[in-house]
Amino acid sequence: MSELRNNTDEQRYEMDENGMTSWANYRLVDDRLYIDHVEAPVPLRGTGASGRLMAALAADVRAQGLKITPICGYAAAWLRRNHEFRDLVS
Repeated sequence: MSELRNNTDEQRYEMDENGMTSWANYRLVDDRLYIDHVEAPVPLRGTGASGRLMAALAADVRAQGLKITPICGYAAAWLRRNHEFRDLVS
């Protein structure tokens, strides 16, 4: 597994596992990160890859002093389940 990358040219966070890339598309508006879509390649689905991506993304957002508005259903559900990051949702 690799480190989280913020691919600002594509406006997406990326993380590699087993030679495949999971990603989260976003829009940054002022101090708010809108997460539009989270996806993992089919072979990584069900392995927790998207959850690991979200945990790293949320930690990065917190370090930058930003808030998250999840548009993606997966991102919204993940943030509801992970209490330690609920303070980021606004």
